Formats: sequence, structure tokens, C-alpha cells
Amino acid sequence: MLNILSAPPLFAGSGVLRARLAQLAAALAAGLPLYWVLGPQPVGWLAWLAPLPVLWLALRSSRRDAAWMTLLASVLGLSSNFSYFRLLMPMPAVLAVIAVKALLWLLVVLATRRLVLRYRAGWTVLAYPVLWVAIDTVMAASLPDGNWGSLAYSQADNLAVLQVAALAGVPGLLFLLCLAPSALALLLAGGRAYAPAAGAAALLLAAAFAGGAWRVHGAPGAGAGGPLAGLAVIDDFIGPATPPARAQAVWDQYARHVAQLAGQGARLVLLPEKIAVLAPAQADAVRQRFQALARHAGVWIILGIGVQDAAGRRNLAWLFAPDGAAPVSYQKHHLAPPERDFLAGSAYAVQPVAGLAMGLAICKDMHFAPLGQAYGAAGARVMLVPAWDFQLDGWMGARMTLVRGVENGYAVLRAAREGRLTVSDAHGRVLAEQASSAMPGSTLLAPLPAALPVATWAGWLGPLFGWLCVALALLFLGMGRRTAPAA
Repeated sequence: MLNILSAPPLFAGSGVLRARLAQLAAALAAGLPLYWVLGPQPVGWLAWLAPLPVLWLALRSSRRDAAWMTLLASVLGLSSNFSYFRLLMPMPAVLAVIAVKALLWLLVVLATRRLVLRYRAGWTVLAYPVLWVAIDTVMAASLPDGNWGSLAYSQADNLAVLQVAALAGVPGLLFLLCLAPSALALLLAGGRAYAPAAGAAALLLAAAFAGGAWRVHGAPGAGAGGPLAGLAVIDDFIGPATPPARAQAVWDQYARHVAQLAGQGARLVLLPEKIAVLAPAQADAVRQRFQALARHAGVWIILGIGVQDAAGRRNLAWLFAPDGAAPVSYQKHHLAPPERDFLAGSAYAVQPVAGLAMGLAICKDMHFAPLGQAYGAAGARVMLVPAWDFQLDGWMGARMTLVRGVENGYAVLRAAREGRLTVSDAHGRVLAEQASSAMPGSTLLAPLPAALPVATWAGWLGPLFGWLCVALALLFLGMGRRTAPAA
């Protein structure tokens, strides 16, 4: 193996044009794996290896060549979000977001390269994961969309490693995910000098997988024989232009779904977010109808609705009890791009439902770890989440919410229009799942997950680890600015 500092240029020995074409092909090839992991439906297993070609190229090339190849590869990878971003933003904003994300890749890769070439030490294997965790932590704390699409969520279906989220949250999960390609890149580019660091990384990864597998294996049963829950979703939105007869048909179909699921034994029925945005008088008519339906069917009903009055527009979740009492109302905290003119809520709601302490949240609320932590601290054992996705992000929306459950030790029921109906337990096991559909809609009947207390440390250790990485990242960036050998 060649030492990084003494290795000849990767494309030496050929003409300038041939070398540039070879570099271009290499950058495009390095971007292809990123294309399949940086979008809203990432390939989980590939996420462990996708950054490796970019890191290896950067370590084996001059700084200038590493810069443009990294930029090209990252733009290609991030372009997998183009169609999704276009649903939410005008074209200039789409291009700006992709450009900013590509520049973050450039920053992380070039900073990692600088540290590795400057110090030639095994500890530099930490540079790449620490920098990404730092960026992810700052984004989660400061952006209106948080760390949506964080690479960590690509592991939501990998039950063994997902259990790291119960210990150190998304920061811990992302650190492990980035440590693997960092160790491999240093080993491949630098040879046996980096074998101890790579070996230590392999041991840490093996311990994480083994510990996670043990945690899942020792978990109680996944809810078999428990009380039944029903989920019902119709993709059709009741908007201002919806003909009254069509709107009535949608409401009637939801009522039929509730009655049918209750007849099949469901103790509660979860409906999606913002079925309609209504004036107070219309909303009151819906409230009275479903209040009576809950009493008649003897079932809890969770219904998402928008209400527009003189104060503004609010995105609400109503919880109707079988005794016919007035519904508990929860107002969405974190608003999606199409609802920036809605009023944000700040209160939490934990209620005894079907004998269990259940919390209410709406869609994007569950993308934010502090809100998920607040519900865990309030004693919620199950989260009821009406949602509305954008088709392409159905998997991501469901899995980000599932990860909140693992971090805080509670089960999650999520019913999303233009997305998925999902039931998961406190260990992240998906117990039932189905795609939503237009009229007459989709339904799902599943046992409520086991709601025994599940201990987690992520509520305090996750933020602590994330901000520790922010501090280390600042230290690394300062160390990297020292004069380094030409490369």
C-alpha cells in the first residue's frame, strides 16, 4: 500500500486531456452511490459505503482536483432530491439548497483531507464523522426544517444499529455511519499505518451491531394480543375549490372507515392531518359529528383538521373520547413550507387512551428531537401522529418519526395522507405498514405495540454528544488551518 503523502498522483502518466477525462469519470462514478443514499428514499446498506469513493479520491488527488471532483460528485448525489424539492420550492430555491448542501460536502471532505495530510495520525479517522455530526447538530437546532433527510435516518430499517439511537440519538447513529467509510478510506489510501485506527473503528461498529441485536432480541413481544388500533387515510384533500358533494363524500367515507374499524375491534382510530381547512361553523359541525360517532362506536378517534378564524389559521389534532366529551385539541408546533401562514402551537398533550398514556403530535413535529424528548419526559408510551406527506417523502417522514420512538422509548402510530400508515414499537420494529390511497382510501388494523417502559439515554446523551462534536469540529477546523505540506 502507498503512503498518502508519498503516493503519486492518481491519474499520473497520461496526457492532460486523458487525465481530466479520467478524473471526470471518477467523480461521476463516485457520485452515483451518493445518488442512491442522499435522497428521500435512501438505500440503507449502501449508506455505509457511498462516501468512500469521494474520500478516497480526495486523499489521492491534489487539493484543487479534490475540490472540483467532490463538488461534482456531491451535486450528482444531491440531485436525487430534485423532484422532491421541486414539489416544495421554486426552481431558484431548489438550486440554492442543492448548492449549499454540496458546499457542505466540500467543506467536510476538504477539511478531512487537510487533517489527514497534515497529521498522518490514526485519530484523523474521527475527522469525517465528527464534522458531519457537528453540521447535522447545528442544522437540527437552527433550521426550520431541522436535519430533515439526515443520512442517519437511512438506517431506520436496520434494527440492530438503530438501537444506538436509544443511547445517543441521531448524533450517535450518524457518527457510526460516517466512521465506517472514513476508516476504509484511510486504510485504502494510507495502508498499514492506519490499520490500528481502522481496527478500532471496526470493533466499535461490531459492538454497536451486537449490542443492538441483543437489545432487540431481549425486547418484549411486539404487541400480539394487545388492544387493536385502526388507521384510516384518504389522500383527497377538501379545499376551497372542492365541490360540496365531493367534500361530503370524503367525510362520509371517513365515518364509514371509523365504524368498520370499530366493528373489527379497534379501540382507537387514527385519521390523517388537515383533512380540510374550515371556518369555525363548518369545523364545529365536523366536531359534533365525530364526537357523536366516537360515542356511538365506543372508540377513540384522532382527527386532523385546519381551522381558520379571525385570529388566523391553525393546524389541529382533535382527540375524541368514547364518552362523548369535548375533544382534546393539540396545535401543530412545526409548520411545513406550504403552511408558513399558520399559527404555531406550543402546548403538549398527553392523555390516557385505551388504558395507555398517549401523546398527540402532527407530522413534522416528530422530525424534531426536542419535541420527541418532551413527550418521553411527560410519560407518553404511544404517540398518535396524524400526518400529510408529499408522496416522494413518505418513507422518510415515517422513519424520522419512528426514530423519535426509539430515542424516547415509545411506540408510534402514524397515519399520513400521500404517504404511509405505520405502526412501530419502542424498538423501531415496524409492526404494520401500508401505503395511503385516494378514495375510498386505505385502512390498517393492528395490535397496539407493547407499551412497557423502555429505558433510553438519548434524551440527554444525544444532545451532549452532538454538541461535543460541534466543539471538536471547531477544534479540528482550527488545527487544519496550520501550515501543511503542499499536496
